[in-house]
Amino acid sequence: MNEELLHKYLNNEISEEELKTLRASETGREFLKIAETTAKLNTPPFEKEKTWEKLSQKTVSKPKVITLFNYKSLLKYAAMLVLILTGYLYVTSLDASVTSGLAEKRTTVLPDKSEVVLNAESKIIFNKKSWDKKRTLSLQGEAFFKVAKGKKFDVETNQGIVSVLGTEFNVLSRNNRFIVTCYEGLVEISFKNEKLQLPAGNKVIIENGEIITQNQIAVNKPSWMNNESTFQDSELILVINELKRQYAIEINLENVNTKQHFTGTFTHTNLEDALKTITLPLQLTYTIGENNSVTIYGNK
Repeated sequence: MNEELLHKYLNNEISEEELKTLRASETGREFLKIAETTAKLNTPPFEKEKTWEKLSQKTVSKPKVITLFNYKSLLKYAAMLVLILTGYLYVTSLDASVTSGLAEKRTTVLPDKSEVVLNAESKIIFNKKSWDKKRTLSLQGEAFFKVAKGKKFDVETNQGIVSVLGTEFNVLSRNNRFIVTCYEGLVEISFKNEKLQLPAGNKVIIENGEIITQNQIAVNKPSWMNNESTFQDSELILVINELKRQYAIEINLENVNTKQHFTGTFTHTNLEDALKTITLPLQLTYTIGENNSVTIYGNK
């Protein structure tokens, strides 16, 4: 279950689509049940008169102004505190997390010997204790999965859920983009009350809950595992954001149309080469300053 959705729910900031995603998973439904039960809890009555009397008896000769906390506000914040603590305890019961930083890739092995490789700035959360019974984890960012055969394996994201039994696949979930690529076996994708089965050798791109493209692929691993990022007719802003992520740098844009599209591959091992690969085809220029701060210039 995605931790970000829990925080949004607790702060009353969750959208209808995000609430549907939360309800789509079993852990999400369990959390909502706990939250609804907590909201119905009765707090003990607050006796203002008795409290005031006790405070008055303790008042010294020098008078002090005592402001009593509003009764309704007290109940409201007490209920919120209980709900937040309940949500916090529930989240922390997902007792294992693995995070990759900027310009970092990280490999981890799950309790069932399934392998997960995280791309830069990504995170997974899972429960070690219940893993044998329920193979479910939440993902923020991008990861490649090599799943050991066994019970159903679920990857939960803000955009939807990917379910498999034993296979190799890649999932990207950032902002409103949800990209699933199946390299071996068969995966099932659940999103926005829809389900899609994706066989090996296929890739689907979903934005804002709508399928943008679905096409075949001719590779057996995502390019980022070979220290490259590959784009096919993608908006430049997506390319720039990935470049920042892979090199842990700041990039300033001057007179650059970030909506123009880019097709190509940049390396993760040489910033100068990566910048040339991106800027030359689009007739852009760039400079590299101190601490690898980059400025890209468009046509005036």
